[in-house]
Amino acid sequence: MGVRLSQQLRIGAYILKQRLSGVRRYPLVLMLEPLFRCNLACAGCGKIDYPDSILDRRMSVAEATAAVEECGAPVVSIAGGEPLIHREIDRIVDAVVARRRYVYLCTNALLLEKKLDLFEPGPFLSFSIHLDGPRAVHDRSVCREGVYDAALGALAAARARGFRVSVNCTLFDGVDAGEVADFFDTVTGLGVDGITVSPGYAYERAPDQQHFLNRHKTRALFRAVFARGRRRRWPLSHSALYLDFLAGNRSYRCTPWGNPTRNVFGWQRPCYLLGEGYAPSFRALMEETDWDSYGTGNYQKCADCMAHCGYEATAVADLAAHPWKAVPIALSGIRTEGEMAPDIPLGDARPAEDVFAGLVAERAGAQPPAGSSANPSGQ
Repeated sequence: MGVRLSQQLRIGAYILKQRLSGVRRYPLVLMLEPLFRCNLACAGCGKIDYPDSILDRRMSVAEATAAVEECGAPVVSIAGGEPLIHREIDRIVDAVVARRRYVYLCTNALLLEKKLDLFEPGPFLSFSIHLDGPRAVHDRSVCREGVYDAALGALAAARARGFRVSVNCTLFDGVDAGEVADFFDTVTGLGVDGITVSPGYAYERAPDQQHFLNRHKTRALFRAVFARGRRRRWPLSHSALYLDFLAGNRSYRCTPWGNPTRNVFGWQRPCYLLGEGYAPSFRALMEETDWDSYGTGNYQKCADCMAHCGYEATAVADLAAHPWKAVPIALSGIRTEGEMAPDIPLGDARPAEDVFAGLVAERAGAQPPAGSSANPSGQ
């Protein structure tokens, strides 16, 4: 597995504490987005379709620190946008690490070598480099040639400096299972500490709407990938039950509060992938969100989602309650043949609502949240 034993034990102790305290909903990973601005415009991304007045906003160090403390999750994923554009990203990372949270700084790595001197290697910091497959696949995904090679160069430089480095891989329709397996072999051979993999979410604002996987294709693809990886030791950074879910062997509903999102607008409802409103506090997010109105089978925008930021927390909770479920996988691997588990019916899902334009108009005219700042220069 691509998660250190010390981190697994820390998270396990955290989950046990929540369960013993009778807490029904609790976060595992805080998704912290200190800005939306990016230096790429990927075809499958729905995160950067904002006017400049919003793209120029930056979360302050104090605001980021307050979000970490307010949420209390043991892991913090710093995303965006491209977080290395933020002028104070090193101070944000230092503040989170000082609170002994496990930090995954998600980056396309174009600025990583230039910024390495800002950070100190340590057990609580990992760089999570976005790579969607081998060179041709990744460069096509990010809509720019040469990004794959730049990312591999930055990966090697970071590892040479003693940093923990993982790879974050998003898969889209049309990708070849053999190419994915070979790519996992390649990055494993480079010594990465972990591989995070997920089917791409169908962002409604993404420029390319033709290459998102539906649930059947996702299950078939991951079965084909895992069948090729049966004797390969990939450091996949997921619970065994989430990987089993991707292969169609389990029926799960998502846990959107497991990876709550704090960005320059506030606490995003309902999840990292879907922004349909904002709460003024983490407590309001958890207590006032109508969770039952979202998720596969409940809302059309969630129909094909099988992303780890929604379902990993479900799998982890299932594993914590029923640890014996992982035993057959540990002994025999993930099943890649035979009948799949029944999927969630979609017929009763409420229709998708078009809320983006209204939210942008509201937020573009609003003052930034208290403690945030604007940085028109971008870097």
